[in-house]
Amino acid sequence: MRPAVTPSSAPADRTARPANSRARYGLLVSLFTITAINYLDRTNMAVALPRITDEFQLSATEAGLILSAFSWVYAALQVPGGRLVDRIGPKLAFGYAMIGWSLCTIAFFFARSFGVVIGLRVGLGFFETPAFPANNRLVSNWFPSRERGRATAWYTAGEYVGLAVAVPLLSLLAVRFGWPSIFLATGVVGLLFSAVWFKRVHDAPEQSPRVSAGELAYIRQDGEDTPAEQAAGRTETTRQGLAILVRSRRMWGLYIAQFANTSVLFFFLTWFPSYLVDEKHMDTIKAGFWGSLPYLSAMVGVVVAGWGSDRLLRGGMSRTWARKLPVMTGLCLAPVIVAANLTDSVPLVIFFMSAAFFAQGFMQLGWAALSDIAPVRLMGLAGGTFSFAANLGGALAPLVIGVIIDRTGSMAGGLVYVAALSVAGFLAYALLIDKVERLDA
Repeated sequence: MRPAVTPSSAPADRTARPANSRARYGLLVSLFTITAINYLDRTNMAVALPRITDEFQLSATEAGLILSAFSWVYAALQVPGGRLVDRIGPKLAFGYAMIGWSLCTIAFFFARSFGVVIGLRVGLGFFETPAFPANNRLVSNWFPSRERGRATAWYTAGEYVGLAVAVPLLSLLAVRFGWPSIFLATGVVGLLFSAVWFKRVHDAPEQSPRVSAGELAYIRQDGEDTPAEQAAGRTETTRQGLAILVRSRRMWGLYIAQFANTSVLFFFLTWFPSYLVDEKHMDTIKAGFWGSLPYLSAMVGVVVAGWGSDRLLRGGMSRTWARKLPVMTGLCLAPVIVAANLTDSVPLVIFFMSAAFFAQGFMQLGWAALSDIAPVRLMGLAGGTFSFAANLGGALAPLVIGVIIDRTGSMAGGLVYVAALSVAGFLAYALLIDKVERLDA
């Protein structure tokens, strides 16, 4: 028996909607935008860091602590964050989180000590916890399986487009108005968009007045339960749900590869601007504009991977290889980042960095594989554990690279570190993920 309909889950009247509505793409625009803002508020610190390091007289290890502090609590709370998404829905979880992290970002404007900066980075990680479990849940709710690769690619592209556009602008802000202005600007943008989010986004297409009966039938063509039916069928505790996930070798393959993926990503989100300024001796503005090219390359990579994965699936390739091939390709190509150690030519450095970040964009299709492997009723929890594994990499990479810099006087060993993890991720995908299909649970 289906559960009683509550006001928050009540189906909207569809009689006035056109049969060919495409409301799911409107949701995708919202996901793209909120993800872009989410990553701006994570990575504005990377642009400000060279100036903060000079102002506070920090060592590379202390700078690494600032960069990794975000991921300490972010990683630790991914499982409860995913469970929160399952319980209150992605709209509320993501919307309230956005208000919290935007206020936290604005507070950096007033930070004048190392301890306060660390505390605010921890607070930022706390509020951003529900982000990717909510993204994953919304894509699972709103898109049929055959479109999830592209949907995942397009919202993930928001990470890179926002950074490619904003990093040069934030660099100019830092030079003209000082590093605190970066945080004020990005925090205000987040607060403004939160109003749009609450007005436009719905947890499921059944709740949206913009979805036609025809579009709803298309979304539900795979025969998966609706979100209301998923909630009604959920009887296990969080511990029982975790047991289901960690017993699966497929999930472990996803976890290891995503740890590697995020280690590469967090080099670019944290140390990359400093690498250009300190290792390759660019000024802040030049580093900002040259540094936008790898972000654009990553955006192209994730879109190509998502489009290609769904195209392979529609062309008759098995779901297993349509999802595995892009991720394994990215993990295999990312170690080209080490070649940047061998040249001081700015165009060549940017070329190798762009190639590595392009490859990292391919790795982001791991979220699409997760959408096809995890039990539907555990999707939020699965997204939480997946993101937890990822952000262990995000927590360790900035700190490990900072220690390497202090020990060796160079960032070259840091590039070797993330390249080696990419190889490990490739092996995990090849050996542990036998099939990309829904787990029985």
